[in-house]
Amino acid sequence: MKIDEKHLAQLAAVVEAGGVTEGAHLLGMTQPAVSRTLSSLEKRLGEKLFMPGRRPLVPTIIGRQLAAHGKVILDAGKKASDAVRSFQAGSAGTVRIGGVPFFMDAFISQMLGQFQVSQPDISIDQSYGNLPELQAGLRSGQLDMAICPLGVVEPGSELAFTEILPGRNVIAARARHPLFRKKSITSHDLLHYPWIAPLPGSPLLADLHAILLSIGVSEFNVRYTGGSLLSVLNYLHETDALTVLPQSVLFAFRQDGRFKTLPIKIPQPQRSLGILALKDAPKLPASEKLTKFIITRFDELRGVILRHENAVIWGT
Repeated sequence: MKIDEKHLAQLAAVVEAGGVTEGAHLLGMTQPAVSRTLSSLEKRLGEKLFMPGRRPLVPTIIGRQLAAHGKVILDAGKKASDAVRSFQAGSAGTVRIGGVPFFMDAFISQMLGQFQVSQPDISIDQSYGNLPELQAGLRSGQLDMAICPLGVVEPGSELAFTEILPGRNVIAARARHPLFRKKSITSHDLLHYPWIAPLPGSPLLADLHAILLSIGVSEFNVRYTGGSLLSVLNYLHETDALTVLPQSVLFAFRQDGRFKTLPIKIPQPQRSLGILALKDAPKLPASEKLTKFIITRFDELRGVILRHENAVIWGT
């Protein structure tokens, strides 16, 4: 005998509430509709579902057994409804985010942790990549959003770019570097020390070449290349090497005290850090909520970073 799952769910609601009227209210149905369901179910079974003359209603043995099965269905329906509401409110789901390694490690990963403290039911799937890989991930539907620097290159007609931080680079060294003992540092002083080259494919690599070309140098002594942000900083701390980093990335490690910015003017890229996303992709509420959180956090950081640069680097 096949029994309609909805009938079992209605029986479970009546048993749980202790009355037909109360069970109907729990389900958002009318009392006559639920009464008809129970009467029809009793006729099909040839068994009473409730003991006669008892208030609140007391299920018979078969009524209790069927109600237990209906409770599973009822609970599953409630969980499904809760899942839909949470998804639509942006309080549940999975956000797939990709980004350039240095910014993801210096800022974004920490922000993701802060975000999940208030949104524990949103899962984050993070990956790394430079602009071409991130664009491909968005177009193929493998990413919901990307954090990357973008300059004069168009994001693509189907992609939207939202700036969160103007681009600015600095030359970084360990705090005990010999150059900090000089009264003034010239661009040619940079030639006397080895360099750490940014990751291949990173815009920072082109920026490093631009800095050296600005002082008339086409070749330079690269001592270390290809490392992650942590490995670059560890290497930088143990040597007199120099490297170019986004100002905001070095700012993220300001309390460390191990690194400083050389107070020297360098060519700046026409580039901004921002959020890249598909224009016409279906809006994922959790992704929209994370986007707003990141934009708000960078709005707060922008002024702090500028004040730190003026006070610590240039002494104004």
